[in-house]
Amino acid sequence: MLRFVTALLLLCTALSVQAAVVGKEITYQAGNTVLKGYLAWDDAIQGKRPGILVVHEWWGLDAYARRRADMLAALGYSALALDMYGDGKTADHPEDAGKFVTAVRTDLPLLEARFNAARALLNAQDTVDPARNAAIGYCFGGSVVLEMARSGADLAGVVSFHGSLGGLGPVSDHVTAKVLVANGADDPFVTAEQVRIFKEDMDAAGVDYRFISYPGTRHSFTNPGASALGEKFGLPMEYNARADADSWQAMQAFLAGIFK
Repeated sequence: MLRFVTALLLLCTALSVQAAVVGKEITYQAGNTVLKGYLAWDDAIQGKRPGILVVHEWWGLDAYARRRADMLAALGYSALALDMYGDGKTADHPEDAGKFVTAVRTDLPLLEARFNAARALLNAQDTVDPARNAAIGYCFGGSVVLEMARSGADLAGVVSFHGSLGGLGPVSDHVTAKVLVANGADDPFVTAEQVRIFKEDMDAAGVDYRFISYPGTRHSFTNPGASALGEKFGLPMEYNARADADSWQAMQAFLAGIFK
């Protein structure tokens, strides 16, 4: 009986120190637009911690973006997967996704307002230290976080995974965010010319950045559902487990460095 009780106490102790990631849907607003995000944090951790914004792919705030927020929470951050389209809407077809992206990417004040509304919401949480913010983004979301960094937003850093590099605005003279870009070398959506211009812009502005190019890697390489979507719609999208794992490790090192 004593052995059983001892074993039970040890088990309870072990469970109590394990990560306990909590996630919840949350509604907020930018102007007259209602936005629907997803908050994730580890409630086994006491006190405030860095807050990370997660900007979704062109499909919208879906299960994939929520999963990345959960993964960040498991690493000890508080994360908000935000909504750039309004009302939490998502696209099931590239034509709809393209329309959603165009509406936001061609209106920089709108993009910034929705990003900043999400950031204000994140920083209002009891688990977040407002002085320590970063953002990560995928595909369309990668272009969003790069845009915010280049505009001079006071973020500690941003990470773009297979993000768009074309059509970005000018680089501010006051960029403070460090930048990490994880790009597929065989991604036809990101041309060699766009990469060249991006690097020249960042170098000229003196931005602290790192650009990782993965050989033999196509668009949306971090998303396990990318290959099926690529086949379904005839798009050059393909999951790459090696690049996914490596880029996530690079992100972890990057975040640890900016928040040390």
